[in-house]
Amino acid sequence: MGLQSALSTALTGMTAAETSIDVAGNNVANANTVGFKESSVNFATQFLQTQSIGSAPTTSRGGTNPRQIGLGAKVAEITPKFTQGTIEISSNPLDLAIQGDGFFIVQGPQGEQLYTRNGQFKTNANNEIVTLTGHRVLGYSVDANFDIQPTGLSPIQIPLGAAAVAQSTENVILKGALNPNSTVGTTPEIIQSGILSDGSREVPVGVPEALPLARPSDVMTFGATAGAAIPAGTYNYRIAYVDSTGQEGPASNIADTALGAGATSINLSAIPQSSNPDFTQIRIYRNNPADNTEYRLAGTIPSGTTTFSDTNTAAAIAGQDLLNENTLGNNSYSYYVTFVNSSTGDESRPTARFGPITADSINQPRIRLDDIPQPSPSGEYDEIRIYRNVANNPTQFYRVTQIGIGTSFIDSTPDAAITGNPQINLEGPEINFGMRLVDVVSRSGADYNHLFGLGELSFSGDKGGRQLGERTLTITNSTTVQDLLTFMDESMGVLKSAPEDTFPDTAISYGGTLTTDSRLQFTSNMGIENALGIDLSAFRFTPTGGTTEVVQLPFSTVQEANGEGATADFIVYDSLGTPINVRVTTVLESIDATGARFRWIATSPQNAEETGVNIEVGTGVITTDGDGKFVSATDDRIAIGRGQSPANSPLEFQLNFDQVTGLATNENTLAAASQDGFPAGTLTSFIITESGRIQGVFSNGSSRDLGQLRMARFANNGGLQQVGDNMFSTGVNSGLPIEGNPGSGGMGAVTTGAVELSNTDIGQNLIELILASTQYRGGARVITAVQSLLDELMALRR
Repeated sequence: MGLQSALSTALTGMTAAETSIDVAGNNVANANTVGFKESSVNFATQFLQTQSIGSAPTTSRGGTNPRQIGLGAKVAEITPKFTQGTIEISSNPLDLAIQGDGFFIVQGPQGEQLYTRNGQFKTNANNEIVTLTGHRVLGYSVDANFDIQPTGLSPIQIPLGAAAVAQSTENVILKGALNPNSTVGTTPEIIQSGILSDGSREVPVGVPEALPLARPSDVMTFGATAGAAIPAGTYNYRIAYVDSTGQEGPASNIADTALGAGATSINLSAIPQSSNPDFTQIRIYRNNPADNTEYRLAGTIPSGTTTFSDTNTAAAIAGQDLLNENTLGNNSYSYYVTFVNSSTGDESRPTARFGPITADSINQPRIRLDDIPQPSPSGEYDEIRIYRNVANNPTQFYRVTQIGIGTSFIDSTPDAAITGNPQINLEGPEINFGMRLVDVVSRSGADYNHLFGLGELSFSGDKGGRQLGERTLTITNSTTVQDLLTFMDESMGVLKSAPEDTFPDTAISYGGTLTTDSRLQFTSNMGIENALGIDLSAFRFTPTGGTTEVVQLPFSTVQEANGEGATADFIVYDSLGTPINVRVTTVLESIDATGARFRWIATSPQNAEETGVNIEVGTGVITTDGDGKFVSATDDRIAIGRGQSPANSPLEFQLNFDQVTGLATNENTLAAASQDGFPAGTLTSFIITESGRIQGVFSNGSSRDLGQLRMARFANNGGLQQVGDNMFSTGVNSGLPIEGNPGSGGMGAVTTGAVELSNTDIGQNLIELILASTQYRGGARVITAVQSLLDELMALRR
């Protein structure tokens, strides 16, 4: 049996050598396979043939050892060597190398977990990290807020160019220097508009007919009836035409007659007649021969009558009406007509100016106004006022008279008689808080324009010389002047009250109001930086279905502000990444022995509250001490409404004034040093840390977690089962996987942009090949020798 067993024993040796060659060949073949772990072969003796178990020592013999013949070798184990491979830098940011113990966890074809040291990763069409063979890399993913979700392993995604992120501002750090030696704000800026009027009131329509009136002819015939009632003397007569409303024209020149003896009557014939049918009567005036200065009414005859008998005695005529000999000067006159309520004194705006009409004190000394516009019988006005300029000032118009409805007017009032009368109010009735905005009228020269109609009014003022954002008011038939004032107050961020008791001059009515002469007036908050301004293009109106036009509503400054300060303009972001402009203005509010106090006011044109358009979003007081150091800031949290946006509302953030000093610098300065919000951005790149945290970098400069790589280690790596593609699965002797983050819990750290090369030792494996081949040849020689011996045995027969 010896020779026969030698054959099988030699065969086991050759088989073991073949295994060594196979393993070494595989090691050499994967010398360039990333993450490959070379294997080693360990052998053990196979069965033994025991010839004697030996004997124990006795008193007579020393004992013998067992006699055993080995029956060959067997492969005890083929074990991968999990020694660290060399780390080599690569250009792929998804290439990862493990330094230390552990395996990447990937997903197998059936959803099972597999493990690998090969960190050559890439992304697929679903932005998932996968191995070169398409196995998904597992770890912790993130939710919609980019928070790591450590609830279970899942494929990790890196959605470059697709994922978007924004971060709302939570903190703004301000820095600067506010000079406590500057002027304390005690006088606010005040601006006001031109005079506005109520366009809903009745307006005179049309202009009267104005004609100069010539004197009647003084040519007539005289006669007398003998008697004694009228004593002898020279009697002068003058006539004047009278219209149907009782208005009297200019008197004629003197026509006289001499009575040589007394008479019962003086008879006038061929009395001149007016060619104007509007004059329905003729008044005849006569002097008193005793003084020859006064002309009194001798009688009135109808137009068309050419004769008159004067029977008035001196005593009788002395009690009659005195002739109005007033005449206009040699000048050109223009007129206005208004309506008036005789009870309340309310007056309409005037007609268009009419004239000029030239008067001549010698020949045409009076001007007749006919067809004067009349107020509605059921309206609020019941009388008419007439205004006229004077010879030495054609632009100043004074009230001449106030007449009743249905009356004409003949003007004979000298300039000197009216210059003490009220001047005309060209603007018209004053506006009030409750009147409709569509009825507001502004005068431009001789034109009266309705400033507003039904539609959209856009307004953008300025504060401290800096433009504010545009706000819009929808004007309806119920929108009032007060609504406009409130809208403008809110659009310019006027602060009307504050929680601090130190709010300056609470007796001042900050914001918009109406003046006594019907102007819009706005009082700014204290400080030059808070001075309000409204330029000529501040108002833009878009009528319903029409085109946008600039509203001509100019404002001027009537009081300039004092009190230096500083302004900081900066941008914050809401939860959607929308940029929001914020402005913080300051003014020195008070100083004393303990330090200085500066009022700050914050505004934002994007503030969107549930009602109104208020842009004021916060106010408080900054206090500095005697060393100029910051002490405190009150109410330093700002809330900006986002009601018209799907963003979280309100946007709240903290103003940090810790870096603001109260030193006596040359100028006040204030600026936003930093803020922690970000606009919307897309994922542009990423990094993977040593701990396996995947952090995305977005186009807005922000970074967010995209996932967490997880690793696994085993109590016995050698017990893992290789399944191809550089993958291992758990084996019966590997132990259960222990998960953890790279660099913790005994896990190795990961290096980004690098790979772990194969740990195959080429030289050692070549030596192993030489030894294995020598072993193989030795086994073959044993078989050859046994074959020779068997041949010898077979030859014994011969």
